[in-house]
Amino acid sequence: MTLLIDFLCRFGWGLSLAMVLTPSAIVPAGFFRVNLLVVLGLATLAGLLEKTAFAQSLMVGAAIAAWLGSVAWLAERHRVGVALTVACTVLMGTATVATVSVQPGASVPAAWFLAASMKLLSGMVVGLTVHAMLLGHWYLNAPGMRIDALRRMIDLAIVAWGLQLAVSLSVAVVRWMEASGGVADSATVALGSLRWLAGLIGLPILLWLSRKTLDIPNTQSATGILYVACVAAIVGELTAQLLYAAVPPTR
Repeated sequence: MTLLIDFLCRFGWGLSLAMVLTPSAIVPAGFFRVNLLVVLGLATLAGLLEKTAFAQSLMVGAAIAAWLGSVAWLAERHRVGVALTVACTVLMGTATVATVSVQPGASVPAAWFLAASMKLLSGMVVGLTVHAMLLGHWYLNAPGMRIDALRRMIDLAIVAWGLQLAVSLSVAVVRWMEASGGVADSATVALGSLRWLAGLIGLPILLWLSRKTLDIPNTQSATGILYVACVAAIVGELTAQLLYAAVPPTR
């Protein structure tokens, strides 16, 4: 249950952040309204499952902000909608960090900072990738929308992946190996392989292919590739959660 709450918070934070980074001048208000309803569902479910009062209050606040934001976007009140989307992003990001726990005996500041950074980056990867897919799908509703917004989202997803790769290479893998004494069991090897193949190797290839497809341009094909990228991102991050839960940072 803890892993589910964690993933819901990460996903909600990443999706909210992606909306903040999306230029509302060239993307219809309806897109933001629908996506905020998705965040509303994520925050509500996480709040219902969460038992800690502080974290739960953050999730409830995010759900309220998402609902009010969807109403604002429905009325095409852009400034109010953007402000409420930012509020939702802050609340979901704080809720994500609030779920951080470190291994007993660890150096709390360093381990907490590492865990929080990994959670936020994970949410960015999933949120930006799914957001890019949803934005590509929106071209079916608004075929005249400029393609710049989709290019920007894919580029930001690639940047988020790059940051996460740097963290995984420089910190996470080393610490997992140290914690396990340099010997990993078959389950850890299987999860680690899936994490790398889907989230750290397959995902950037799919994002790059979708980005190149937009140069044709062909938004429908690019969106199809982004569907697969979403699966790769989600599978990669879920396996990363399982690996982290098995061997959290110790320093």
